[in-house]
Amino acid sequence: MLDTVLLFALPASGKSEVRTYMNSLSADVCESEMHMGSTLQLDDYPYVHFMHRIDDELYARGIAPIFFKGPTRPFLDGFEWGTLIHLLNEDYDDLMEGRTFNVPSAAQRLFDRLDEAHAKAGLPRALGEVPYRIRSEVAGALEDECAKHLAELNDTNSQDKKGKTIIIEAARGGPNGAAYPLTPPQGYQYSLSVLSEQILDRAGILYVWVTPEQSRQKNIERGRPDGQGSILFHSVPMEVMLGEYGCDDMDYLISQSDRPNTVRVERIVPEGNRYVTRTWHIPMAPFDNRDDLTSFIREDRENWNQEDIDKIHKGLSGALGTLADLHSG
Repeated sequence: MLDTVLLFALPASGKSEVRTYMNSLSADVCESEMHMGSTLQLDDYPYVHFMHRIDDELYARGIAPIFFKGPTRPFLDGFEWGTLIHLLNEDYDDLMEGRTFNVPSAAQRLFDRLDEAHAKAGLPRALGEVPYRIRSEVAGALEDECAKHLAELNDTNSQDKKGKTIIIEAARGGPNGAAYPLTPPQGYQYSLSVLSEQILDRAGILYVWVTPEQSRQKNIERGRPDGQGSILFHSVPMEVMLGEYGCDDMDYLISQSDRPNTVRVERIVPEGNRYVTRTWHIPMAPFDNRDDLTSFIREDRENWNQEDIDKIHKGLSGALGTLADLHSG
């Protein structure tokens, strides 16, 4: 039984469709055919969406954006990739401890979390510099969305974790045509190095394999005008697709590891009164989606046909079986 699965891939590769399909399976099928329990799921995309929403609301009030260069442009500072990982680390810890939160304002709580994650990534606490009146107005505009997200986290955190598998979704990459190793903070190498020890101790990687060209095409096809808050229907701007997701470093990391089919992660960590280097070898198994086994999942469940279901089921079962074997080995 897989404990924690890092679901990694380029945007629009099929990660969210995989999560949706896994959610459609019974616990018995998950266990017997996918080497997983029923899934509890975490994702960093909602935080990207909220960062855009905050920037939009600030701009409407005459305040310069604090996260992105513009509404369809990359982050102002690439170390926001670290901000997202620190938020995932916190979500994972809350899930493992079963914490739920009842707060006066879900939006203000999110703002505080973003500032704390900024500090951990070495960035300024940008929301703390926003005038209180403006911050309150932005919080009011985002409250309903933030409250819904917090309710979803609370629901996930309150569930019994015994026999379940935690899935953590994220996309990382680098510029089109970049040389390897990718320069931090781009790529999986950096983001894996920021993941908590708790996650690294338990995780394997399911890598959804598509080419960068397929990722760009599928990103266009899935986008809906009202879909930016959706995991299935949002679209990443083309400047970001080329500059941040024009390639990724998963194959490179596998080729550089001293153990087959693993990604080697090194971290300096405290141990007693000194610091030591810890090394993890994270198992990785690819789910080959170059023939597009996943796009049909975006249709309503009653429109899925059995042939498509059989194909994705066989592919996922094989990949997760390989990952389970690597973990047990």
